[in-house]
Amino acid sequence: MNTFSLFFISALLISFGVEYWLSLRQSTHVSQHRDTVPDAFKQSVSLSAHQKAADYTLAKSKLGDIERIIGVILLLLLTLGGGVNAVFSFYQQTLSSGLTAGLAAIATLMLIMALLELPVSVYQTFVIEERFGFNKSSVQQFVKDHLLQMVLSAAIGLPLLALILWVMESVSNWWLWAWAILMTFSILMSWLYPTIIAPLFNTFTPIAEGSLKNRIQQLLERCGFNSQGIFIMDGSKRSGHGNAYFTGLGNNKRIVFFDNLVNSLDEEELEAVLAHELGHFKRKHVIKMLIANAVMTLVAFGLLGWLIDQAWFYQGLGVASEQQSNASALLLFMLTSPVFTFFIQPIMTYCQRQFEFEADDFASAKC
Repeated sequence: MNTFSLFFISALLISFGVEYWLSLRQSTHVSQHRDTVPDAFKQSVSLSAHQKAADYTLAKSKLGDIERIIGVILLLLLTLGGGVNAVFSFYQQTLSSGLTAGLAAIATLMLIMALLELPVSVYQTFVIEERFGFNKSSVQQFVKDHLLQMVLSAAIGLPLLALILWVMESVSNWWLWAWAILMTFSILMSWLYPTIIAPLFNTFTPIAEGSLKNRIQQLLERCGFNSQGIFIMDGSKRSGHGNAYFTGLGNNKRIVFFDNLVNSLDEEELEAVLAHELGHFKRKHVIKMLIANAVMTLVAFGLLGWLIDQAWFYQGLGVASEQQSNASALLLFMLTSPVFTFFIQPIMTYCQRQFEFEADDFASAKC
């Protein structure tokens, strides 16, 4: 271990400690107020419903704590434990092409992490969600969803990763080109998602003619929002949770309601939910988040462009000089950057909360 190893371990322990402390504070507060409905909701929320919500929050919090512990252990095993080093060493000895070896190593490690995270997802779906009556997904549906996600990740992610690795090896100022490629890809996927990706997982039915559609169209006209349609999604085949959102960019925007939300709220309530989502659009929150993400991604690639030539970066994270490459640097950066960016999360959370308040204000004015 070198100085950076100690710095990494310290940052990891501090970030984990802060997250665990916040989780404990939240759980303690929920437990202490479990048996009393807040005054503002006493007329609309029963004590039993309030207690169910509190118990659900506590169960998810406990699982989140376990997931964080698993994440810390896995990260240490992959870095200082030599996991990344071993996988890259294997493929460098097996494959003649450095780019192919790097691509295979990253893909293998990502697959391993996804498989190790699967038990948590299973427990979340078939224990916690089932216990509180929210799970509607069958085992077959769960397996189908995860297999489809893996196939899509490989079909879309591997070519993108291969292109970025090739740019890193072949182009000067590669970090700028890699950033441009990634941002172009993100915008393209946002545009394609409503009509290409989302229908692979759910069925989207145009909303039927009637008072609800008329009410929504009137809201859209008041807000100056143009979309390619209003759709009902069969969200109830997986979960009892309801939601509504708009998706897409440019002329490919869609408004989507979960079917269970439509069935559980009246038309006035549905209009208020949608008005909140439209508030994000009208207050340009999507554009602001896109710009913020672009800036942070550019800074990240620029930082990686410097770290990639620093031997202490690899050595401090358990990668020997023989396995130092563009691919290993990229993977190490992806694995460890959340440890350090954790400390700017309060700023991001503050901005997101302000966005929610602004969307609420917009909805209250339009409804």
